Amino acid sequence: MADDSKVSNVGGRYALALFDLASDEKQVTAVEADLKSLKTALADSQDLRVLVHSPAFSAEDKAKGLAAIATKAKFASTTKKFLGLLAANRRTALLASVITSYEDLSAKARGAVSAQVTTAVPLSAAQSKGVAAALRQALGKDPEIQTRVDPAILGGIKVQVGSRLFDASLKSKLDSLKFALKRA
Repeated sequence: MADDSKVSNVGGRYALALFDLASDEKQVTAVEADLKSLKTALADSQDLRVLVHSPAFSAEDKAKGLAAIATKAKFASTTKKFLGLLAANRRTALLASVITSYEDLSAKARGAVSAQVTTAVPLSAAQSKGVAAALRQALGKDPEIQTRVDPAILGGIKVQVGSRLFDASLKSKLDSLKFALKRA
């Protein structure tokens, strides 16, 4: 059973329950793959985001929509049942939180740590390897890196590991310089 002493949000509790069930059924990696594809679908589809978040849809409608997606994507039975439970309990708005928490639980079980890396431009393969090596050395664990491009940071890099944020972006440096100049 997973350690639930640090799970304080509702999405995290649902993720913990799903992780425990998937562990019992030996489907942790299958469920994680399903959730990652669902995370991508949520990011790409405005219609799916509306379905998940809008109170205009009933729990039954949300359950039917999520079931159709799960069937079309050939999700594991555990994932399908879980999505139905989320809809029945009117918790579909927590789906993104559940997915993130599940990924963290799964990474922790594998002895890895997930890291969100944000850069202004896409990283090359060599740069990605360098970031992974630096994180491995700093954290003492193998990082599972998810990259994101955000031109608003102007340059540099932001790395979030759990609740820790390492911000070496040009935007944050300019903001701190601006603040220092205003104080002077």
